[in-house]
Amino acid sequence: MDAPDFGKIYTEYFSDVYRYALSLCRNETIAEEVTQETFFKAMRYIDKFNGECKLYVWLCQIAKNTYFSFVKKQHRFATNEDAECQDFSADLESSLLDKETSKQLHILLHALKEPYKEVFTLRVFGELPFSQIGELFGKTDSWARLIFYRAKKQLQEEMK
Repeated sequence: MDAPDFGKIYTEYFSDVYRYALSLCRNETIAEEVTQETFFKAMRYIDKFNGECKLYVWLCQIAKNTYFSFVKKQHRFATNEDAECQDFSADLESSLLDKETSKQLHILLHALKEPYKEVFTLRVFGELPFSQIGELFGKTDSWARLIFYRAKKQLQEEMK
């Protein structure tokens, strides 16, 4: 793929990939870094894109892998300050919670099995529509709704 085509790809998908990265990390600075690295990797490996999935899905897969690599690297060099930066405060209905409840929700969310954890995170924190979530997984928006509902119910039960 030549440079003008990649420029179009960057322009068309940057904000969507950024929002996806932000939904994973909940930190604007990290999301920007992950997004930039994602497009750098995509540019280097665009010849390996085989078209089996949509380009947006391929870019989000790169973003997810880039973010997870970043997290692994950070855990090796983690400090107490890093842990505080990754804390987030949101409840099931997107209202603010006290720190203890937020911590409990964070722990419960990370204990959820896939795809429940990722679907819930994409919907609540990434604010993605069910249609895009379904597309990321190669499923329907109805599937994404069902998985989100089950994840939400499971978290609600655990929070009681």
